[in-house]
Amino acid sequence: MADVLDWATTSPLVLLFVTLLAYRLGVWARDRSGGHPLAQPVLVAIVLVGVLVLALDVDPADYRAGTTLIAFWLGPATVALAVPLHRQVRRLRGLVLPILLGIGLGALVSILTAWGLVVLAGGGEELARTMSTKSATTPVSIALSETIGGIPALSAVFSVIAGVGGAVAGPTVLSWLRVRDERARGIALGSVSHGIGTSRALHESETEGAFAGLAMGLTALATSLWLPLVVLLLG
Repeated sequence: MADVLDWATTSPLVLLFVTLLAYRLGVWARDRSGGHPLAQPVLVAIVLVGVLVLALDVDPADYRAGTTLIAFWLGPATVALAVPLHRQVRRLRGLVLPILLGIGLGALVSILTAWGLVVLAGGGEELARTMSTKSATTPVSIALSETIGGIPALSAVFSVIAGVGGAVAGPTVLSWLRVRDERARGIALGSVSHGIGTSRALHESETEGAFAGLAMGLTALATSLWLPLVVLLLG
């Protein structure tokens, strides 16, 4: 029995299957609950897999190696977000400059507020640099953190938390604020919660998902441009 358990907790096939199954259960929970905010498939999958990894004492390195295939397909999946955007390109007319200005300033505000909150809470400069990358999608956040002297692994955690939090609470908050325009909702979700928020936006509508994908990419670009300057001035 011990040999079987050891095989199950180290086998790439089993770990991959468990991850995909957890996400599928998240999709089922979302559909059964009528799209309840807390039934976000990624959040459900994180909780289920996290509990299982802790309960079975799975080595994080083994889990990461076992799910490399999923990480590989994240790249093509992100590029594929250009497809719905291409279909909605006519709806970009007259909005290019406002989108660029809004996302550019939003990225700067995100960096400064993250840095300021860490300083106010008594955290050190290394933690401030780590936290300031949170609005960029996870791969970009990790790369930026390595460049500016942050903690890459912790930057990834902050990005995932921002993504899940935005996907869970974002649509409800936007509805409370009476933001009805699908383009505005998509830009808000993509800017704040990157890939996970974009996934949620795509579930709402193709237009919302297209603009979320655009905002995700532009936010990562704006964060990459602003962050070195902020570190130079505040670091």
